[in-house]
Amino acid sequence: MTDRPAAEQTTRSRRLRLGLSGKLLVLTILFVMIAEVLIYVPSIANFRSNWLNDRLSAAYTAALVLDAAPSGMVPDDLARQILDSIGARAVAMKMGQQRRLLVVSEMPPEIQHDIDMRDMSWHRAIIDSFETLSGRDIDVMRVVGPAPMGGEFVEIILDEKPLRNAMLRFSANILLLSLVISGITATLVYLTLHYMFVRPLRRITANMTAFREQPENPSRIIVASGRQDEVGTAERELASLQTELATLLQQKSHLASLGLAVSKINHDLRNLLTSAQLFSERLAKIADPHVQRFTPALMRALERAIAFCESTLSYGGVQEPPPDRQMVPLEPLVEQVRETLGLDPTAPTRWVSAVERGLEVDADPDQLFRVLLNLARNAVQALDSQAAKATGNAQVRVTGRREGAVVVIEVSDTGPGLPAKAREHLFEAFQGSGRSGSTGLGLAIASELVRAHGGDIRLVDGTIGATFRITIPDRTVELSTRRTERAQA
Repeated sequence: MTDRPAAEQTTRSRRLRLGLSGKLLVLTILFVMIAEVLIYVPSIANFRSNWLNDRLSAAYTAALVLDAAPSGMVPDDLARQILDSIGARAVAMKMGQQRRLLVVSEMPPEIQHDIDMRDMSWHRAIIDSFETLSGRDIDVMRVVGPAPMGGEFVEIILDEKPLRNAMLRFSANILLLSLVISGITATLVYLTLHYMFVRPLRRITANMTAFREQPENPSRIIVASGRQDEVGTAERELASLQTELATLLQQKSHLASLGLAVSKINHDLRNLLTSAQLFSERLAKIADPHVQRFTPALMRALERAIAFCESTLSYGGVQEPPPDRQMVPLEPLVEQVRETLGLDPTAPTRWVSAVERGLEVDADPDQLFRVLLNLARNAVQALDSQAAKATGNAQVRVTGRREGAVVVIEVSDTGPGLPAKAREHLFEAFQGSGRSGSTGLGLAIASELVRAHGGDIRLVDGTIGATFRITIPDRTVELSTRRTERAQA
């Protein structure tokens, strides 16, 4: 009962909160009104200047009429009509050193504002316009302008009330017109931005929310609209990101399942291998030469298998131990790989070893054996096709050479090679396999072990079948340490 009002208040506050469309509408109207205000300010100043110039033009005409009168005498009725047409109380003109009052009806006791239209700047006109709007109805102004017939200036005395009323009417018309224009402009801008940006953004945010709930569901991946602008780019990049994330999550789930399976079978498998090791030790005591020949290889294989089980290898869940590097003869290690794969001279797949005599590699012997075994096993499996066997050209070749402080090892085959899909994710678990039913862990494990040695593994292009090149550099040795060791020796 106590949580319900708080929940209702939270819901109500969310409803009252403006969304992107509401904010866009408010900002559009606000910006259009600001633009109209910026247009109104010079417009009202220009209206006031035109109104005063019209009165001065009428005063010019009156000055011509009054100056043409005999002896400058004008009947009172005519003078009153002239002043009424101008809307002024008096008209005067200065010619030379004389300032002549042409006609006057009633002189005010005080003039509140003097306006000189001969030298009126735009900012002065704006300031005077708002002073007129904020003035009083009883204010009187004196307006000065250029005079005709070579005179210096003509001046008129006017009440400000007619000017203020005209400016207020003009302001009301501008306000009404501004509201209409603002409404039309805001509506058009709002609808345009809404359909071009707001709706796509809503679609993207809704998709992101749905994808977050079920990131492993492929149906939640956004479908790009095909737009070629920034919105289309964002949709395509989001779709690519969601695809990669969904694939990664599926891979992590697969890895977790694989790790759980390995953990379950590890105990029983280790016991079975230990029993097999005991039997192999008994076989080593048999005097048969064939048994004595194969028993050491069998015991080494069992020892490695037991070590693998004890380390409980689960790729992606347990890091490989750092390599225990030493100078390892490569040729015997390659021979052990051949024996492990069971490639004897009678096998349909021919094994060729072209390792430099006496070549040694600065590496962990067990990890290097796993690297070569994974690569060679992949090569043998690639050669299992009937086409390669029928031609009698099924061959796995291992070469090794030293180039300065770097050992280069190549494992190649004469199989069909790797498809383009496997090349894109060659050393990634569950993605770098070119055969159905394979997990692609062999290349991923080999890559990890080679990188732990500071080396590199890559696929060599332009060869028959597939050729993998491994480069393992020797460890760097501090000269001071080596000199100390020699001195102690």
